[in-house]
Amino acid sequence: MNPTAGSFTINPRLQRHFCVFALSIPGQDALSRIYSTILTQHLTSGNFSGAVQKSAQQLVALALGLHQKVAATFLPTAIKFHYIFNLRDFSNIFQGLLFSTPECLQHPQDLVKLYLHESNRVYRDKMVEEKDYGTFDKIQLETVKKLYDDIEGTLEQTKRMNIYCHFAKGVGEPSYRPVPTWEELNKILVEALDSYNEVNAAMSLVLFEDAMCHVCRINRILESPRGNALLVGVGGSGKQSLTRLAAFISSLELFQITLRKGYGIPDLKADLANLYLKAGVKNIGIVFLMTDAQVADEQFLVLVNDFLASGEIPDLFPDDEVENIINSVRNEVKGRGLVDSRETCWKFFIERVRRQLKVVLCFSPVGSKLRVRSRRFPAIVSCTAIDWFQEWPQEALESVSLCFLQETETVEDSVKDSISKFMAYVHTSVNEISRLYLSNERRYNYTTPKSFLEQIKLYQNLLLKKGKDLKAKMERLENGLEKLKSTSAQVDELKARLAAQEVELKQKNEDADKLIRVVGVETEKVSREKAIADEEEQKVALITQEVEQKQKDCEEDLAKAEPALEAAQAALNTLNKKNLTELRSFGSPPSAVSNVTAAVMVLMAPGGKIPKDRSWKAAKAAMARVDGFLDSLIKFDKENIHENCLKALQPYLQDPKFKPEFVTTKSLAAAGLCSWVVNMVRFHAVFCEVQPKRQALSRANAELAAAQDKLASIKAKIARLNENLRKLTAKFEKATSDKLKCQQEAEATACTIALANRLVGGLASENVRWAEAVKNFKQQQSTLCGDVLLITAFISYLGYFTKKYRQELLDGIWKPYLHQLKVPIPVTPSLDPLTMLTDDADVAAWQNEGLPADRMSTENATILTNCERWPLMVDPQLQGIKWIKTKYGEDLRVIRIGQKGYLDTMERALAAGELVLIENLEESMDPVLGPLLGRETIKKGRYIKIGDKECDFNPAFRLILHTKLANPHFQPELQAQCTLINFTVTRDGLEDQLLAAVVNMERPDLEELKSNLTKQQNGFKITLKTLEDNLLSRLSSASGNFLGDTALVENLEITKQTAAEIEEKVQESKVTETKINEAREHYRPAAARASLLYFIMSDLHAIHPMYQFSLKAFSVVFQKAIERAPPDESLPQRLLNLIDSITFSVFQYTTRGLFECDKLTYTAQVTFQILLMSKEINTVELDFLLRYPAQTRVTSPVEFLSNHSWGGIKALSSMEEFRNLDRDIEGSAKRWKKFVESECPEKEKFPQEWKNKSALQRLCILRAVRPDRMSYAVRDFVEEKLGSKYVAGRSLDFATTFEESGPATPVFFILSPGVDPLKDVEKQGKKLGYTFNNRNFHNVSLGQGQEVVAEQALDLAAKEGHWVILQNIHLVAKWLSSLEKKLEQHSEGSHQDFRVFISAEPAPSPESHIIPQGILENSIKITSEAPTGMHANLHKALDNFNQDTLEMCTRENEFKSILFALCYFHAAVAERRKFGPQGWNRSYPFNTGDLTISVNVLYNYLEASTKVPYDDLRYLFGEIMYGGHITDDWDRRLCKTYLEEFIKPEMLEGEFLLAPGFPLPGNLDYNGYHQYIDDALPPESPYLYGLHPNAEIGFLTQTSEKLFRTMLEMQPRDTSVGEGGVGTRDETVKALLEEMLEKLMDEFNIAELMAKVEERTPYAVVAFQECERMNILTSEIKRSLKELDLGLKGELTMTSDMENLQNALFLDTVPESWIKRAYPSTASLGTWFADLLTRIKELEAWTGDFSLPSTVWLAGFFNPQSFLTAIMQSTARKNKWPLDKMTLQCDVTKKNREDFASPPREGAYVHGLFMEGARWDAQAGIIAEARLKELTPAMPVIFIKAIPADKQDIRSTYRCPVYKTRQRGPTYVWTFNLKTRENPSKWVLAGVALLLQI
Repeated sequence: MNPTAGSFTINPRLQRHFCVFALSIPGQDALSRIYSTILTQHLTSGNFSGAVQKSAQQLVALALGLHQKVAATFLPTAIKFHYIFNLRDFSNIFQGLLFSTPECLQHPQDLVKLYLHESNRVYRDKMVEEKDYGTFDKIQLETVKKLYDDIEGTLEQTKRMNIYCHFAKGVGEPSYRPVPTWEELNKILVEALDSYNEVNAAMSLVLFEDAMCHVCRINRILESPRGNALLVGVGGSGKQSLTRLAAFISSLELFQITLRKGYGIPDLKADLANLYLKAGVKNIGIVFLMTDAQVADEQFLVLVNDFLASGEIPDLFPDDEVENIINSVRNEVKGRGLVDSRETCWKFFIERVRRQLKVVLCFSPVGSKLRVRSRRFPAIVSCTAIDWFQEWPQEALESVSLCFLQETETVEDSVKDSISKFMAYVHTSVNEISRLYLSNERRYNYTTPKSFLEQIKLYQNLLLKKGKDLKAKMERLENGLEKLKSTSAQVDELKARLAAQEVELKQKNEDADKLIRVVGVETEKVSREKAIADEEEQKVALITQEVEQKQKDCEEDLAKAEPALEAAQAALNTLNKKNLTELRSFGSPPSAVSNVTAAVMVLMAPGGKIPKDRSWKAAKAAMARVDGFLDSLIKFDKENIHENCLKALQPYLQDPKFKPEFVTTKSLAAAGLCSWVVNMVRFHAVFCEVQPKRQALSRANAELAAAQDKLASIKAKIARLNENLRKLTAKFEKATSDKLKCQQEAEATACTIALANRLVGGLASENVRWAEAVKNFKQQQSTLCGDVLLITAFISYLGYFTKKYRQELLDGIWKPYLHQLKVPIPVTPSLDPLTMLTDDADVAAWQNEGLPADRMSTENATILTNCERWPLMVDPQLQGIKWIKTKYGEDLRVIRIGQKGYLDTMERALAAGELVLIENLEESMDPVLGPLLGRETIKKGRYIKIGDKECDFNPAFRLILHTKLANPHFQPELQAQCTLINFTVTRDGLEDQLLAAVVNMERPDLEELKSNLTKQQNGFKITLKTLEDNLLSRLSSASGNFLGDTALVENLEITKQTAAEIEEKVQESKVTETKINEAREHYRPAAARASLLYFIMSDLHAIHPMYQFSLKAFSVVFQKAIERAPPDESLPQRLLNLIDSITFSVFQYTTRGLFECDKLTYTAQVTFQILLMSKEINTVELDFLLRYPAQTRVTSPVEFLSNHSWGGIKALSSMEEFRNLDRDIEGSAKRWKKFVESECPEKEKFPQEWKNKSALQRLCILRAVRPDRMSYAVRDFVEEKLGSKYVAGRSLDFATTFEESGPATPVFFILSPGVDPLKDVEKQGKKLGYTFNNRNFHNVSLGQGQEVVAEQALDLAAKEGHWVILQNIHLVAKWLSSLEKKLEQHSEGSHQDFRVFISAEPAPSPESHIIPQGILENSIKITSEAPTGMHANLHKALDNFNQDTLEMCTRENEFKSILFALCYFHAAVAERRKFGPQGWNRSYPFNTGDLTISVNVLYNYLEASTKVPYDDLRYLFGEIMYGGHITDDWDRRLCKTYLEEFIKPEMLEGEFLLAPGFPLPGNLDYNGYHQYIDDALPPESPYLYGLHPNAEIGFLTQTSEKLFRTMLEMQPRDTSVGEGGVGTRDETVKALLEEMLEKLMDEFNIAELMAKVEERTPYAVVAFQECERMNILTSEIKRSLKELDLGLKGELTMTSDMENLQNALFLDTVPESWIKRAYPSTASLGTWFADLLTRIKELEAWTGDFSLPSTVWLAGFFNPQSFLTAIMQSTARKNKWPLDKMTLQCDVTKKNREDFASPPREGAYVHGLFMEGARWDAQAGIIAEARLKELTPAMPVIFIKAIPADKQDIRSTYRCPVYKTRQRGPTYVWTFNLKTRENPSKWVLAGVALLLQI
């Protein structure tokens, strides 16, 4: 256990089981030994130089000295909770020293330098503020100087720069050494950044000094073994980016969890398990980066805490996975020479994970989140190295902006420095104003470094855009001017050209005529030749036909010969050398063979000479050369066979054996030859037939060729002729076109001259205007950089401020600063940012789309359309969203976070580049959308991550965020990502809107005219701009000679004409507008009043979060009020009627939803604000009334005024109007006393001339003298100023309220105990036919599991038009947002009879309020609480009945009388609650049910019996109906007494008073009773309840104080809060704590005291018990104070108990832990502690000798009962009486405490009692009526003695309860019987009691 953190109290019964060891921090020697050993070893083993090794010991001494000093100086406090410096930090420093290498440590000084660097890293980086830096640096310097001589030089060097890092030689060369210069470091880091950006999503970082330091720090942590970092800084200060860079430098992978919907602990475990495997098994270095936004559930930190503390996260891996891990590292474990047991392997794995997996936590210090986290998860602070990111200093802001500006070419270098200064100034000034904004308006506006970077980016983009725009505008105008100039010069040229053109035209006409004739002759020639050619062509065609026919015949015949030829060829193919040689070898072949060869020889006989010898021999000879023979066969001329050969062959061919088939059998060769012969002969036969045909064909072909030649020559001739003709025709056409062209040119020139004249004339005025404009633009160009600078600041920072702050920043802070810069930035003198950003046409268009017309709204719209960060509209009245929805219409995608499928819609929109509106945001955003809000694109801006999905990102995509919350508190991170725009409606903005609405209803003609005029005017502005734009763009785009552009000139004339017409119409409309405005202005007072009322109404949520009202609902009330106002002919009177109707309607609408206690606050606020608006009251006087700045330390000279009252009088007297008031009061004290002590001074006339003062002045005086009467006085004031209807207590009946409800307007009942408002709904439902039995009335009481039922009921009802009651919706907090959406969904398009009635209890404190604003503001709120005041209560009690009730009983007189008395009784018991414990000991929920059922009982009893059974009735009413609620006996007595007084036989016998001045009425009808109450009931006073007027002084004073305090809070605030609040708080507490500890005495030594006492009498026992109790209390006080003292000194960590104690001390309340051990008390801490000391003194005096004090201070006991019992015990012992038969008798003496010197013989004297509700008349010895304003007069000493119970005399006594405090109830002690002459019932009703403390 760590005794300095957490609680260190162990129960002794537990501790006894253990042996306790105390492990203190090692002493100096031990530490010195440990660390010098470590260091020396490193230096020796690393071969460092001897000098360095020797200096190790000295360095350890330095380190120890510094560590001690730091730990003693910097102590943890609530804000600096992490200032805990222990051995972890010390070791951390040495860890850094061990990184060193001999190269970087050559001299002992280098070691010191390194040590200084390391100590800075470990101690200084943790520190929170500049002041601590200074202190630390001083301590460090002193310590070093003390231990080292001549070290000055080294210290000087380190001052300039002393940074060691692992990449000093460059990335990728790890060695720990110093970086010589900032430039070099910058170079290395910029290179690293560039390489990072090449492979990752690009980061544009400016590496100014601070940023570089942080990279080095983070990198140092990551390089350390088990180096985990906690980076603390506001969102946007670069924690993540710098970590990414540092991790990249160390070649570590970086991992961040990706939040998606439903990401929880299991997902985080899975992610961590993957990291473990990567780091532990694969040995990859990883950085796990976690930011605030990623802690979706605080339980995530449990896992992180486990990892940081021990490296092990329970249940991270399932068992089988563990086995796998162990097996995968087993070989490595063996390799290290370790035993590979499971444990070793697992340990090895975890060790490696701790070495390779680095956790970097990026948290924000805003709020107490970090402190609470560090308390719950200690490892976050203790197991990490902390690097605290400061707010960027002015220099950083300047250098960053300057760095970015260097790239901006459009800005001149001379002013860049000034611009960067201004940007930094803007940022810091906004920070200051935001603090003021928070204290005055309670609105949170944050700026972070990210907002600053966004400002710079916006500046660059705007500058570029505006520069381009200006240039384009100038070019257009200059172009236009240029064109105009050139026009006039061109006109003369044109005239000369025209004359020349006319001469040319004449010549061209003649040429053309000549040519026509020549062309005619040539055409004739061509047509003649063409006829001849046609004839020839026909002849050729006939011949061609003939030739084709012949050729066809030839080819057919030839085809027939083809098969024979082929067969012969085939036969030849069978022959070859081999078989021919074989044939030759036959000696004497068969005849068939020799015949074949003979036939061959015949066929081949040359020249037809047939050989004689055809023998085989001759044949053989012929075949001698086989090759030759074959060749001759192949080449045989088959077409020319001789006649003779054919004849000679015939005999062979006719031989039947001369067939190849036959010959084959003899010889194959011979068969081939045979076949060849046969086929040759066949072929020849066919060929001879074809030959003549062929010859005929060739003749025909020759004839055809001749004919074709002839035709060709003719055609050539024609072609030559045609060519000739074509040339002529071309010439002719050219001449004609030349003629035409010339004609056109001449016409065009004439036209151009005319146009030019028109152009020059038309644009004469533009010429001047444009020249002027160009001059202006040039001027603008020169001031562009300054103007854009201002508008950038305007867009970036002003959106969330209200009008006043915007003006203050822009005109009061920024502009003056611009002028006093050394190098001034050129800027337009009276620049209005809007003119730079928009023009009239835009604004006009917006207003046509429904944007309110006030300046603030225009500014908002301008910011929204120009900002680059996504706009976030804070729009409680939904005016902004209405405009956006109209403006973008169909193109807008509207979604809500959490609605079904909203992420899909978002993805689609991202890809398509659509515009998305996320409406109704809560204060925290879905972390899934983080990257989208930060516009963190990946992959060169093409994608963006949503959850774990990469979505296409279209640059056209735009996002608008919107919240309905009136005053949201968005985290700095979100505010940096978005541009917050405050769309809350302004008073003048609303006034204009309401004016339009009034006039619209009163004078629709006017309003229509006005709105048409406005639209028309807006239309004109837009048209004119478009026309001008068109004109210019035509002029500028007209190129070269544009004078011929008729369209241009005509357009120009139309533009001029339109402009002139518009100008004329504008003038006309201006006159009309003035008339309309005059008429409209008459109605302005009504609009102004309504606007005022709306703002008072919307401020009510400050009183109670249930009071939410929407502008939409207000507008409906407003319109209805106008309709209701009585008409009147005269306008002034009608206006008064309107104002009255509006005021009263809004008053009624609002008050019906307010609690009784807040109604007066609201009414008074309305009254005062109305009077302030009409300047009828003085603000100084009102301020006095609300603040009551009484002078302190004054003593009242008159006894009837307290010092506090007199202080108020003195303060008043210093004001002119009240001069001499103090003197007058002193002078006529008697008259003033009478006035002050009167019962209702507010109704009395003021003494002297003060009665003539104004009502408010009289209120001021009354506030001083009778604060308790202020509620009545204020009520009278309201009545006097506004009228009595504003203070009457009758509530609206439900039916009227119901008429206002609708499907979109639910009725919301705000519940109070004892009232069931839903009865009214059921009654109304029955009337209209909606009942449970009809199945169209659904009543759902919400609780566990009922949400589904409710949703089904709502859906059904919306469709069918049913009623739904949802009871107690406050019980289902989680479902409420769904309900809100459901109601909104059904508010449109559901059945018109659909109604919802909701009920909920209000939250006990604003923090626990959960009902969504949307439900509250759209519904009609009704508080159904018991009314206040007898008047209202009595009416309300009677309202439960009607005429029928009065007539139902036969015994009318008795029934009516008792019924009225019952109503009075009901009103009295209900209203008595307001008197607190004096009214009832405990608060009871009496409700109307008790009354109605009592009346039923009354009716039944009266009907059933002849006499009125008073006792029975009283018993039933008092013990059962009403008594059923009562739990306290004294309250029961009170209830009974009331009934005994009100219901008794005398009530029917003449005048019977229910209260002083209020007799029971006689027999009247129902309305008569109501009238009687109005007429006869005395004004409200405690007498009506039987109480004394003093009873209400206390509670009235409190009520008045609360009334004024609340109203003061509702006043518009305007204060500047000074600094130094924090320091004083701790000091106050410290001083108080020391004073208390000093004053507390030692505890009582009980053992010693017991030894003093011989006999343990009952009194002694009481004394011991009291001492013991006192010891318990004082020891707790001492313990807790000492603990807190140590906490404040920083020696203990502050726990939540300590913080509670500190708060209690500061707020002067008694701490919780003391109350538990003390006695009941209502006192503040100071009084309570003084009282405690007195009690101790009393006890000391008593225990000095244990003799009973002469008079005992009864209130001084923890347990007074024990002392009173002791009195009885001692008497009983003495007289031997039985204790249970005894009682105490008390006699009030006439003396005071001082008059007694010794105690009585029996019993005891007691003092210190007070009487409340009456006083003790010491002379008469009885209870008497109290004196006014004496609330608790002291009692004389009372003598208490014990007597036997039967001897007690209780005649004419009042049994008076004794209580410890004014809380009564549970503090009851005893009952004393006190003498009274009056009837004791009087004192019962007056709530008379004795109190021990007041």
